[in-house]
Formats: sequence, structure tokens, C-alpha cells
Amino acid sequence: MRWPWQQLREAGIVGMNARNGHYIARYNERRLYPLVDDKLQTKRLAVEAGISVPELYGTLYTEHDVRALEGLLAPHPNFVIKPAHGAGGEGIVVVRGRQGQDYLRASGAPITLGALSHHVSNILSGMFSLGGLPDQAMIEYCVDFDPVFAPITHHGVPDIRTLVFRGVPVCAMVRLPTRESDGKANLHQGAVGAGIDLHSGRTVGGVHHNYPVSHHPDTGAVLADFPIPHWPRLLELAARCYELAPLGYLGVDVVLDRRYGPLVLELNARPGLSIQLANGRGIGPVLQRVAALPQIPEDPLDRIRITVPDFDAARAAAEAPGAQVDAELAREFYF
Repeated sequence: MRWPWQQLREAGIVGMNARNGHYIARYNERRLYPLVDDKLQTKRLAVEAGISVPELYGTLYTEHDVRALEGLLAPHPNFVIKPAHGAGGEGIVVVRGRQGQDYLRASGAPITLGALSHHVSNILSGMFSLGGLPDQAMIEYCVDFDPVFAPITHHGVPDIRTLVFRGVPVCAMVRLPTRESDGKANLHQGAVGAGIDLHSGRTVGGVHHNYPVSHHPDTGAVLADFPIPHWPRLLELAARCYELAPLGYLGVDVVLDRRYGPLVLELNARPGLSIQLANGRGIGPVLQRVAALPQIPEDPLDRIRITVPDFDAARAAAEAPGAQVDAELAREFYF
């Protein structure tokens, strides 16, 4: 008889202990963690490298700064408040409009200025930060997500998580907000993850609360075979982030904005393992193959070709006239 853990290992599933011991501890130098754990520093490095990120409207550092919150928010009907050192989507508030004196969250629920100020105070106190240390509150541009995702998501901004190992993209998924996740693309808070085939850029199925699903729980949309726009460009962006923060085991989160295109939302030195469930396969074999390579190419495009040998053909096809995904056709197909 084979034990369940033996079956998982044979299926190539990487568990928490293997992720922490074989990959994070071995390939992520501790001195580099601040590059991704501090979202303010990540944003600065990305801007310096010419990588597009959501605009930073302002940062609050002390309790005294909270008094300026109303004036800081006044020019922006839509915005996001997040902790600079947060993790797992905790502490993020997405605002998508106003209703009288109140603000409207992504779910449509109203929230007062006083409640937002109290939330910022909680961020500053370290309530949502790694290690519970005092933090900073970031106010930034709220992504106006590409309408191509409208058929398969609820209110909020979907993002694309790519797992990059030694600078090589090895696995990806799109995280789709739900009513339960309050517009956040975080699986732990109830978002849906849909795996993405690296070669075609099409979704391959989904996961919700660690259980396989074939449809979005709110919209009822089919999760498989949905084309991700700008896919070759997204792969290149993920690979380039290895130069931004040279961590061997890295999660790159990108959003698609209707005006600005792909924007890097954040980097993660401890990306979770649900990406395996979203794709319906383990990442062990591909990680072992990349780990066995004696040398990793410096060119991001050469690194992509390790796991996507037909990348050049896919990029040429994506750049051909008329190759962009038509959002209206996508809606007609999925509704």
C-alpha cells in the first residue's frame, strides 16, 4: 500500500517543508528579503528599472500623518490602501467610488472616512505587517482592470501570479476575486485561482478553497480555456523581475490595466503552493529540472525558452496584426 504522501510525491507535488527547505532556504538569500517584503522599496526599484507599477499617491508614516488622509484622498475617487510590509492580502482596502460623504469598497459596501482613518492607524501600528512591527500605509492607484476579464470574475482586480525559479518562469495562474474575497485577488480570502498553460497562455481549470472547481462561484463562468491577453509580454515581465530582486524562488504578481497595460503589483519571497492545485499538477519535476541546470542564462528571454521552447513563435503570433484578444468576443463566448 502506498501512503497518501507517497502518492503526492510521485505526482510531483511540492509540500510546505520541501518548499521551505529545498527552495526558499536554499535559493533566497535572507539579505534580499527587504527588496520584496517592503512594497515601497519594490516599487522604487521597479520604477528605476523601467518596469510599470501602480502610481503611488502618498505614504503615511506616523499617526500624525493620518490627519492628512482626507486631503490626500480628495483628488482620487478610486484608490487602494495597503500596508507596506503586509502579507497574504491582509490590511488591503480597495475603494472604487464615493457615495455622499462615504467611500465605496469594491464590494459596493460603504465605508466612512473615520473607518478608513482607523484602518490606517491599525496599519501603522503593525497589525498587518510581517512580524507585527510598526508599518507604513501606502495610498496608490486602483487598477482599472482589463475588461477582457469581466466574464470570469466578480468585482475587484484579477492578477496573474507567476512562479519564477532561478529567473525561469515555471508555473502561473490568474487569481480572480469573488464576492467572498471583497474584490481582492487572494486565495486565502476566497478568491479563485485558475491555472495557466505556459505555452498557450490559456487557463486550464481552477481551485477555490483548495478544492478543484470548473466555474466561478459568483458569475458561473467556465474557468478553463480562457485566453490571457499579452501573455508573452507577461512571461517576459515575470522573468525580468529576477533582475529586480534576484531571489531564486519568487512570486511575481501582475495586473492588467485597461489604460496602462501590465503593471507589477508586488513580488513575493514566499509564494504559496496552491498554484499546483490551480494547474492540476505538481511543480516538483520542473523545479528539479531547472535546479539541475549548471548555468542559468542572463537574458530573460533565454530563461523563458527553458520552459517555453516555442516562446519566439508565441511572441511573434501575439504581436501579429489582429492578434490581441477581443474583450467583446470573449464576453459573447463565456456568457
